[in-house]
Amino acid sequence: MGTGIRELKNNLSRYIRRIEAGERVLVTAHGRVVAELVPAGQRGAATRPSRWEALIASGVLHPPSEPGDPFEDWPDIRLPKGTAAELIDSDRGEA
Repeated sequence: MGTGIRELKNNLSRYIRRIEAGERVLVTAHGRVVAELVPAGQRGAATRPSRWEALIASGVLHPPSEPGDPFEDWPDIRLPKGTAAELIDSDRGEA
């Protein structure tokens, strides 16, 4: 989870409770991750955050609201080899 410095400062008690509960908080400044707050005894990331974490921290992406695989109930669709190319060519009027 990422939060800006002002948001963190204005709601510090709330964030401390979340960190105590085991949550990790990425602190951002101007859309860039500048710090990581983790529960005492846990080690923070030794390297820069992943691109995924950075995009979440900057607000470009939003983390999933529910755990699990969002595609698990999707049907398994298989097309015969070459079908997609034929459909694209047909759509373009090339077939």
